[in-house]
Amino acid sequence: MRVRHFGVAVAALAVATMGISGCGSKKAASVVDKAKNDKKLTIGVKFDQPGLGQKQPDGSVKGFDVDVAKYIAKKLGVEEKNITWKEARSANRDSFVQNGTVDMVIATYSITADRQKKVTFGGPYYVAHQDLMVRGADNSIKTLADLKGKKICAVQGSVSWKNITDGTNKLNQKVDAKTVPANGYDDCITKLKGGSVDVVSTDNTILAGFAAREGSAVKLVNVPFTDEKYGVGIKKGDTKSCDAINKAISSMYQDGSAKQYLQSEFGQTSLKFDTTLPAPVGCS
Repeated sequence: MRVRHFGVAVAALAVATMGISGCGSKKAASVVDKAKNDKKLTIGVKFDQPGLGQKQPDGSVKGFDVDVAKYIAKKLGVEEKNITWKEARSANRDSFVQNGTVDMVIATYSITADRQKKVTFGGPYYVAHQDLMVRGADNSIKTLADLKGKKICAVQGSVSWKNITDGTNKLNQKVDAKTVPANGYDDCITKLKGGSVDVVSTDNTILAGFAAREGSAVKLVNVPFTDEKYGVGIKKGDTKSCDAINKAISSMYQDGSAKQYLQSEFGQTSLKFDTTLPAPVGCS
């Protein structure tokens, strides 16, 4: 009888333990659910891109992408004070979304066919265009073809330099340029000013922010040659959250917030920004 009672007790304890463990490990099925239940979100943004996502001396982050992130979070029920900001670099954006390091990435994250195999994208919330930046005194580069034999900055995780060397641009123009690796675009600007590279090529929004910061040391060439659809990256298959994010983006343009954010960050630069709502790519 004692053995039987002991066995029953062990079985009951196991069931109870499984129940406790199950409750403790339960996670929200989507970003929308987490926002609703926890009232908290972790969002990946850039920390080194003026005008888009830049960490301030007081530890806060500032820029257009940050404003967009705050707006979307609020529409999902999360106040700014309950957002945890995580630095998302070009090299780790995919993995951060896939492994749950962040709930979403809003970091000049261009929607591409390859990335759509790994993550689901809400948006786009803006369409930028790849351009060129050179030293202020350099007049030798006026078109994409002028990059032949030039040294271009290649940031790990970014496809911008490939759009030039592989010919994946609207001009279908493949240029035999030399690539110089860099950790990020802030590093690229340092290399440009120091002469290690001849050109920095990425989205005109990113370049405009650096141009405003650097003054006459650098300049935009203003020869756009791609369409970069900035998306909100979330875990693959989270279509419920994607739909909610798209509704938030639509509201952001309808109520004038998007125009306000763009004007605030780029109104004093040479960037000709678009204030019309981009067509969504669809949730998949």
